[in-house]
Amino acid sequence: MKLVVQIPCLNEEATLGEVLDSIPRQIDGFDSLEIVVIDDGSTDRTIEVAQAHGVDQIIRHRSTRGLAEAFRSGVDYALTHGADVLVNTDGDNQYPQADIPKLVAPIASGDADIVIGDRRTHTIPHFSRGKKLLQKIGSHVVNRAAGTKIPDAASGFRAYSRTALLKLNVVTKFSYTMETIIQAGYKRLAIESVRVKTNPKTRDSRLFKSTPEHVMKSAAAIMRSFVMYKPYSFFGTLGAALGIAGLIPFIRYVTISFLGLPGELIQSLLLGVSLLTASLLAFALGVIADLIRINRQLIEDGLSLQKAHQDVQSLSDNHRDRP
Repeated sequence: MKLVVQIPCLNEEATLGEVLDSIPRQIDGFDSLEIVVIDDGSTDRTIEVAQAHGVDQIIRHRSTRGLAEAFRSGVDYALTHGADVLVNTDGDNQYPQADIPKLVAPIASGDADIVIGDRRTHTIPHFSRGKKLLQKIGSHVVNRAAGTKIPDAASGFRAYSRTALLKLNVVTKFSYTMETIIQAGYKRLAIESVRVKTNPKTRDSRLFKSTPEHVMKSAAAIMRSFVMYKPYSFFGTLGAALGIAGLIPFIRYVTISFLGLPGELIQSLLLGVSLLTASLLAFALGVIADLIRINRQLIEDGLSLQKAHQDVQSLSDNHRDRP
């Protein structure tokens, strides 16, 4: 079996060397291990550091495209170069690379398609109370949307099987972490979580400038993925809530009319009609969104088959080229 360890980087010259030096070069269950650095438009000496520490491959983005795009570049490389398992870790040395064997073990044994490192964020000293609370709430929301039980949904220390890489399609521009969990839950991929350690903080996150920005972008990514894969749950709940709210003014109208009580009725009728109309629109949007979901599912199934066909062809060509 072949393991690829990918490291998305943006100006990580200060910590990348330590990350590369700490990655185990031999892991039980794997015949070969390849380290790939994805340089996302760095302006420092990240590439020189990677070369000096003997990485197997450097994928270079001429401009900064974001973490999700860097992750996709690594996935494409792993699939086209015969990886059976892909590990994603960070270039800021947040994760001890000695935990990689623990991360890949459930996949190597055939028990999981995706393994996510649980940082146990409530125990991390440099996380504020507010950040710990947000991490907990975010993981809860993602688990509700995906039907999973992942304690640390935001963790970027992950391992993916080849099957998972073929089935997952990242479309977000912000961060792939939430979207891949929701997709994996929808596609019934086996997800496990293993406890991992974290190293002391080396720098602030470059994914966002402030906590409110992070919350807004994460919420938008979760909502988009949820609506994309479970539109009936979203629009059905919205339509039901609007419908119940729309009935209240009509109940007021009937009550006042039946008892002959004084009061303006036209406002109740207008509000009730507006809310019920909005409710019907929400249900209609749910039907349309579900049809789009079905079409998307068929396209993704076709794309997965195409990837698998290309995968078999690529592996066949590689085997033929060997002396």
